[in-house]
Amino acid sequence: MAESSKETKTTIELATFYVGHALCGMDILKIQEINKLMEMTKVPQAPDYMVGILNLRGQIVTIIDLGQKLGLGRVEISNDSRNIIINAPGEHVGLLVSKISDVIMADPDRIEPAPANMSGIQGSFFTGVYKTENKLIGILDVKEVLRLESDNLGRGLER
Repeated sequence: MAESSKETKTTIELATFYVGHALCGMDILKIQEINKLMEMTKVPQAPDYMVGILNLRGQIVTIIDLGQKLGLGRVEISNDSRNIIINAPGEHVGLLVSKISDVIMADPDRIEPAPANMSGIQGSFFTGVYKTENKLIGILDVKEVLRLESDNLGRGLER
């Protein structure tokens, strides 16, 4: 029993998803929920990557097109598109992604540093890369993706 609890501590669960053809992942504990697209309201003068805002059970959630933010072009909205609502301190933010993939148990010791330029994506948005047998998963740095949001949100949502 002691071994299994030790093993639990050394693995993290990565929720994986696609942004275009790029496979990305993040610690599942950072995710509040994943939902289908809902009706969004555009925000005037918002940055290009800000798709809009939506009302999620009384909470206003800002939706960011993760493809635009990462420099991969717009996420094509389809039946597979989802909003990943993340636990961000003091704000509610959703990341629009092309498709949800699997949850993978990852050994943190096997996460390698992110290259400076990863498949045309700015490496600064990633904390590292995790290799499975047949896939390469970019580990998203959620803080870095959201770093400029609070400044831009304040400007876009002023009354």
